[in-house]
Parts: sequence; C-alpha cells; structure tokens
Amino acid sequence: MKINDVIHAKAQQAVVTISPDATVRELVALLAEHNVGALVVSDDGERVSGIVSERDVVRRLHDDDAVLGAPVSTIMTADVRTCTGTDGLTDLMQTMTEHRIRHVPVVADGRLTGIISIGDVVKSRIGELEFERDQLDHYVHQT
Repeated sequence: MKINDVIHAKAQQAVVTISPDATVRELVALLAEHNVGALVVSDDGERVSGIVSERDVVRRLHDDDAVLGAPVSTIMTADVRTCTGTDGLTDLMQTMTEHRIRHVPVVADGRLTGIISIGDVVKSRIGELEFERDQLDHYVHQT
C-alpha cells in the first residue's frame, strides 16, 4: 500500500499550516480548532519549514509558560522527515518507529500535498487486516 492510498481515504485531506512567526498561543488555538496533533510550519502553505506538535508545546510550556507568546519557530522541529505519496506504507511505519514521530508531511516536487499521522497508518492497517480476515473466512466457509 502507498501513502497516497491512505491520504485519499482520509475524511479531511487539507493540511493546516502555520507561519513560523505566529505565536505558540495561535498554534494551540489552531490545534484545538482543527482537532489535530501537529501542524506543518510554512511561510507560504506549500514549502515545509518545520513541524510543530502538541508534544513540542507541552515540553516547552513545562519549562516556561511565557512560551505562549513566543513565535512558533522557537519550538518547531526544523529537520523534518517527509515522505512522498508513492512511498510504501511499510517504509513509513519503519521511519515513524525509528525516529519516534507521529506526523509526517507528504510532499511532491518540494511542495506540501498532505500529512499522515500514526493514527492514519493504524486505521489503514486495521482495514487491511479486517479485509484479509474476511477473505479468509469466506474462503474457509465457501465449501
């Protein structure tokens, strides 16, 4: 299965981005508004400058509650792991596990086309397993 297969099955395919100059408070509001765990940081909505997650906010907030007024660029991860829509899901699962990341931007020709979360991966994998189970059950009871 390819990343694009998972992306196209998502109810919401639009990627919410945030400017590196936005405040962490604005970030928290967007995370809550869109019910997501991470946002891609981008100046133009197309190029990936970074990624910032709930986890990034919590870790910084623990150290200094003034971080809410700071720019997102101060807490974002700038070295972003990305994938393409034609990459295999198994490779992505390996990357997410090895690097302990939950969200990966999907790019094509350097432009943001989607984002895939660990939840998307798990949902897709469960669907595959259920399909295989149903096929095996049908085969066994077909006699």
